[in-house]
Amino acid sequence: MDVSRVRWRRSSLSGNNGGDCVEVAGLKGVGHADLVAVRDSKDPEGPKLFFTPAEWDAFLDGVKAGQFGPVLGG
Repeated sequence: MDVSRVRWRRSSLSGNNGGDCVEVAGLKGVGHADLVAVRDSKDPEGPKLFFTPAEWDAFLDGVKAGQFGPVLGG
């Protein structure tokens, strides 16, 4: 799936050094199915993961509930 023209975002807590960040892009309205794409900022041309909005929301809910351990910087 071509995601070369999507707008990737990362947390404002990531800083500007470009490393060790997860970047996220919503694909709805850019010629793709309604998906959320995730990539590693250290390897922007590398593999991407794709999730449905429901899967992404469930993941975010789990993060907020502490299901995956403490949030760094939080």
